[in-house]
Amino acid sequence: MREITQKWGFKGLYPIEAASEYLGGLGLLCYEVVRRLPKRWEGQLILGQMERIGVRSLSIVLLTALFTGMVLALQMGNYLTRFGAKPYAGRILALSMLREMGPVLTALMIGGRVGAGITAELGSMQVTEQIDAMRSLGINPVQKLVLPRLAALMIMLPLLTVLADFVGVMGGLFISAMELDISADFYLNSIIQFIKFQDLFSGLGKTFFFAFFIGIIACYNGLQVTGGADGVGQATTQTVVTTSITTLVSDFFLTKLFLQL
Repeated sequence: MREITQKWGFKGLYPIEAASEYLGGLGLLCYEVVRRLPKRWEGQLILGQMERIGVRSLSIVLLTALFTGMVLALQMGNYLTRFGAKPYAGRILALSMLREMGPVLTALMIGGRVGAGITAELGSMQVTEQIDAMRSLGINPVQKLVLPRLAALMIMLPLLTVLADFVGVMGGLFISAMELDISADFYLNSIIQFIKFQDLFSGLGKTFFFAFFIGIIACYNGLQVTGGADGVGQATTQTVVTTSITTLVSDFFLTKLFLQL
């Protein structure tokens, strides 16, 4: 393909060619992941990745959720007061956090922090030929490097999202009580009466897809690094951008899907 575009001078096809190669590579990695699914998982590797991905990301995720909930409460309280609908602030905030803000913001934080870290780590191993050494010893990199990180992401992202939802709602409670004169009892009771299990299921269901996309993109970019330290930096930047865009785009389609369930 590249030779054809260079020969005939179709420069406009370069982005299409690059995108097709990238998507094809991601597809092949997905196939390899499914093909290499082990009968027995290596728990020690997964637990180590869960600690790196989940525990070390806890502070940034909860801080983001807290101030998001507080800002939402301020904005909603300001506008709902104009229409005499201030008591509905808690319901709308909880619905926003559970269905959209909690899952998406958590995925964006994890994609930026963890995704970049995975790419940098695997990229460094690639440029120092550690991955080639693993292959020469008969060790499959997908099974030893990709699968534990992917499994840890798909376990920890939903758990982090649950915590983010809770902290965001509590941040809204604090602002509602301090700024909007809404009692804590009324705020919590209105949420309990209004929110359904489907709202929580919709948000958490998205996180499994987000985690898979983040893990596959981060690992693929890391395994494809060339050019030394400069290549690692470029791959890390590409991971942050690609995971962020993928999260936002897939959120639209997943929202449409879950609304129809």
